[in-house]
Amino acid sequence: MSELEKKLGYTFRDPELLALALTHSSWSNERGLGHKGCNERLEFLGDSILGFVVAEALFQTYGDKPEGEMTRLRAELVCEASLVESAAPLGLGEHLRLSKGEAMGGGHQRPSMIADAFEAVLAAIYLDGGEEAARAFLGRTILPKIRKAAAAKHDYKTLLQEAVQSVGIAAPTYRMAGESGPDHRKVFTAQVIYGGEVAGEGSGFSKKEAEQAAAQAAYERFREKKA
Repeated sequence: MSELEKKLGYTFRDPELLALALTHSSWSNERGLGHKGCNERLEFLGDSILGFVVAEALFQTYGDKPEGEMTRLRAELVCEASLVESAAPLGLGEHLRLSKGEAMGGGHQRPSMIADAFEAVLAAIYLDGGEEAARAFLGRTILPKIRKAAAAKHDYKTLLQEAVQSVGIAAPTYRMAGESGPDHRKVFTAQVIYGGEVAGEGSGFSKKEAEQAAAQAAYERFREKKA
């Protein structure tokens, strides 16, 4: 397991915990070991740890987002696809202990089994090394996605739409208000409209940039009025 532990960034004091985290129920049932011999219980614990740590990180990172938006972000971060993506560099799938049938049926590449193993490994790290070790593991795998999202450029069109719809106003619409400059460096001007009036205007070197600039102007004006 030393190769896997290097990828995990954690060395187990009790290697059997890691082995259990990688054991599918098919392997356990094939040997008559029952539920105690597979990773299902660890998966249960890992799911709760993952949900809590991600929710805490979202709360601390996005202090201005409403509960509904943070719930959506959490769902994206802890879903099967996200866990499989985070597990890929670790190679968890190739280390799974499966029955012969499951292995021949492609179990080592099955997303659901890999996602379950990720949660089980998280729980195993927690039981072996405590909360700090579990948080560190998530800090190397899942949590960077939050930091990347926080550092990314704001999608002001989405922010504006969510803001105006939260107060019962229909979604904004956009229109091009003009363009200027030579063909190789044309500047577009866009306006955003909601509530029956032009709420913002902006310019950019593409229609999309112009709409984003208009949305930003309107969004910032909206927030000033709400403050």
